[in-house]
Amino acid sequence: MSRIVYVNGEYLPEENATISIFDRGFLFADGVYEVTSVIDGKILAFDGHVERLQRSLRELQMDTPCTMEELEAIHRELIVRNNLVEGLIYLQVTRGAADRDFAFPVGVKPSLVLFTQAKNILNNPVVENGIKVISIPDIRWHRRDIKTVQLLAPSLGKMAAKAAGADDAWLVEDGFVTEGTSNNVYIVKKDGTIVTRNLSTDILHGITRAAVLKCANEAQMKIEERPFTIAEAQDAAEAFFTSASAFACSVVEIDGVKIGNGTPGETAKRLREIYLIETMKTAK
Repeated sequence: MSRIVYVNGEYLPEENATISIFDRGFLFADGVYEVTSVIDGKILAFDGHVERLQRSLRELQMDTPCTMEELEAIHRELIVRNNLVEGLIYLQVTRGAADRDFAFPVGVKPSLVLFTQAKNILNNPVVENGIKVISIPDIRWHRRDIKTVQLLAPSLGKMAAKAAGADDAWLVEDGFVTEGTSNNVYIVKKDGTIVTRNLSTDILHGITRAAVLKCANEAQMKIEERPFTIAEAQDAAEAFFTSASAFACSVVEIDGVKIGNGTPGETAKRLREIYLIETMKTAK
């Protein structure tokens, strides 16, 4: 049985779902997206993702396709129709369809698409083993705080990592790490201090990042929000990343150098555990 997806007001089998060739998401990558995790049929951190979606839309002067209550109802309906117990829901809003022109069209209704992906996220083997990363130049535009569908540079980075026998790439600009191809990144100094890049237009304002740092603060872990280098990361006791689907996951090697003893660190494990406990309390 095929998935049921949502496209502009309709629930359709995925093979019957279509978008206009004039949609600006297709022509200009003129759109934004969010990904929420689902565990036991419940949506994690929905409010945070909705708030960031609204911010992204405002920053791009894009209209909201529906109310946030309607958006939540669509998420719930997709969970039911696809019998989704564990996995992801992908949401994308584009500026809509209009004849090709760099100038924004006026009075065009935004396009709204959502679909589910069944996925094992609680018992992800990556968490048990950690990942290996390489460093590459950050060639992206300078509004990385907006979660746009312009993902060609991260895709190229992911492929460069795979070609090098690694799992992901950490992006470097002016000598400092910005983030991973699809995640926020951290190191843990030998004294236990967690270091992660401070918020700005240089990185995505991760929903999981905010929640994990809140957990760390409540656990009385010391946190420094500042840039760090690859060399500092290689010399750290631990390294890890956060994302909506991986939560918190260790990085065990950077550019061929083992981090710590080369196995997943205790800080990342503990933060993942606390995050899941706290986030499930407010899951919808």
